[in-house]
Amino acid sequence: MDAHRTTRPPAVAGMFYPGNRATLADEVDSLLAAAVPPAPTFGQPKVLICPHAGYIYSGPIAASAYALLEPFATKIRRVVLLGPCHRVAVRGLAVPSALSFATPLGTVPLDQQVISAALKMPQVIRHDSAHTAEHSLEVQLPFLQQVLDDFSLVPLAVGSATPNEVAEVLDLLWGGPETLIVISSDLSHYHNYADAQHRDRHTAEDIAHLRLLVDHEQACGATPINGLLEVAKRRGLKPHLLDLRNSGDTAGDKSRVVGYASFAFMEPGHA
Repeated sequence: MDAHRTTRPPAVAGMFYPGNRATLADEVDSLLAAAVPPAPTFGQPKVLICPHAGYIYSGPIAASAYALLEPFATKIRRVVLLGPCHRVAVRGLAVPSALSFATPLGTVPLDQQVISAALKMPQVIRHDSAHTAEHSLEVQLPFLQQVLDDFSLVPLAVGSATPNEVAEVLDLLWGGPETLIVISSDLSHYHNYADAQHRDRHTAEDIAHLRLLVDHEQACGATPINGLLEVAKRRGLKPHLLDLRNSGDTAGDKSRVVGYASFAFMEPGHA
């Protein structure tokens, strides 16, 4: 990223999701409208786990989580967004030097005060190239832009880090009801449909029981998920599985699929 560039432009618009503003807004709204509401009615989620593939594949699964936010759109003012690094090797958690992130729906300002606080931790670094082409964070933004009112963003591209290092950052940035945490992750990759279903059910059970994931074969975002699970155990969060499917269910053949799940984690008294 150009050191003088103040806005990180979209890298995967027109590929992972529509590049036209109106088309993108319509698609996200349709996905949210089609999301099946959970029963019983949920309170305000503190943390969401959402997939990050192209919307044709994982959009319906992500929408099942983001639809929960609609009653709380005016309360949530900050989103702390963590996703795995796919293209650049990073030690720790990387924040960009940009002042905002853009999608076809507009720009989202980055919370510079919170980012500055995070940078005081030894495991958090500035690393623009970790963000330049990274899709795991970007694909979450149009959903957030359509569901929430004005909000600021704290984007963290997670590389090599321990669960405790991620957990320390989450604890620092936890905030109150004004702060939503989103973990971006897909599940298993490129197994046949039946094998993927078995693997992903096991992974979903691990997350539901707050058991740390063994490796990135279970989820490409295993590192940020494991940091979340450490915090969830300490803080008494209750996870709810909202949707569990794969690309064979949504679009694509069943011989080589990618798994997706969405979870909502509630704080005590909100479940």
